[in-house]
Amino acid sequence: MKATISALEVRHHNALTNARYEYTELQLDIFYYLLSKLRKNQTDTVHEVHVQHMGELTGKQYNYKQLRLATQAMGNRAFEIETVDELGQQVFRQLWMFKRVDYVLGTGRIRIEFTEPAIPYLFELNNNFTSFELLAALSLTSKHAKRIYTICSRWQDKGETPSQTILSLKKTLGLVSDKGVEEYSSVAMFQRKVLDIAVRQVSESTNLAISYKLEKVGRSFTNIKFKIKTQAVAQSAPFTMAMDEIESSTQSTHQIDNVRRLLAQLNIVEDNLVKSILSNPAHVIACNKFAHELKKGGHADMLK
Repeated sequence: MKATISALEVRHHNALTNARYEYTELQLDIFYYLLSKLRKNQTDTVHEVHVQHMGELTGKQYNYKQLRLATQAMGNRAFEIETVDELGQQVFRQLWMFKRVDYVLGTGRIRIEFTEPAIPYLFELNNNFTSFELLAALSLTSKHAKRIYTICSRWQDKGETPSQTILSLKKTLGLVSDKGVEEYSSVAMFQRKVLDIAVRQVSESTNLAISYKLEKVGRSFTNIKFKIKTQAVAQSAPFTMAMDEIESSTQSTHQIDNVRRLLAQLNIVEDNLVKSILSNPAHVIACNKFAHELKKGGHADMLK
């Protein structure tokens, strides 16, 4: 028996969420796909990218030349992280993720080894992590939307992000050069080219509906915060998994919360029935799909 699974949850350290780095859309897809392969009890440094599988997830076609150029550039791009070192001192750390990349010829597989310093930011995260849905992140076509989605995912339980300077956000998104030159220097251009596109894509394609508020200091807009609401969304995966694979996968807590709200809306409150639905990944997926269709105007007769 086969069933589709709509979302797997990806986790990484909050320091990576806030890190300053510049990856392209393709590079972020590779990075997020790798993160989805990690398991907290298996701290191996070597993991594989199955190119065909990644293509099925993203709906894109990849060739080796394109991927080789992408991973080569990733090897040269550092994550800049503010953290505390082993001596208890506040430091600004430059971190490189990949130690080596092997293209296994004739197999469609890429074997990637993480550097040792990167391991603490990928495993043993305790409560200091950001979780987000893999298929939602992969579905976004703007590299800035992907980053803003992960930032908002960190703060979704609070309903908004902390206020930060627009300059700080630009640095996080890789829009400020080493010499301090800003891309999209005017606020209006930054809104049009980055913020508005990211808000539209995230709100239309993920489990989060977001907006932003610009804040003035004096006469100029200098700060920004994002408003966040969770929403039901159906992300039907373009691949299938056996039922035992679904049972062993990480079910998104946001999907489960969506189903709880749906069941209450439909007045399905009998305790054993609710538990039975929530404990079955296939039922959770089906309910999320139903909730998404309901939001779009389908099944309205059921609520009359």
